[in-house]
Amino acid sequence: MAKMLKEGDAVPDVTLQGPGGAPVRLRDLLGDKAMVIYFYPRDDSPGCTVQACSLRDQYQDFTDAGADVVGISSDSAESHEKFVAKYRLPFRLLSDPDGAARKAFGVGTNFLGLLPGRVTFVADKGGTIRYAFDSQIQVKKHAEHALDVVRSLTGQGAAPTRPA
Repeated sequence: MAKMLKEGDAVPDVTLQGPGGAPVRLRDLLGDKAMVIYFYPRDDSPGCTVQACSLRDQYQDFTDAGADVVGISSDSAESHEKFVAKYRLPFRLLSDPDGAARKAFGVGTNFLGLLPGRVTFVADKGGTIRYAFDSQIQVKKHAEHALDVVRSLTGQGAAPTRPA
């Protein structure tokens, strides 16, 4: 597994499966807005649902601050579509069935290697990682920290405090 990306690294050029299995090149989503890219273990699991719903509940704040949100897991496009519909998620979920994106970002496993990692990255418009937060347990903090970073990037808030 590659080392996890950190501030200053470039968003990797990876292609994932979008809705209906259509290919989506992650770097093509950059350019107009900052991007919150979050990796999560599994659709419809308790922690992932809380995380997705916290991002959903703050989605308007993200867009108002000049960012979009995209979630990535190894679940199928069909699973993502059900998850999006069930919880009315306004952002795109992409499928990484072979783990290529997870590997390119250096997102490993947690809990004795049993669960795919839960990591949130914030990239600026140019595709440079400006923040990375890795926590399997603090699921609501992913949205809070990411929004603080987005606001600081777009001049809409103070520099975020970094979690310990």
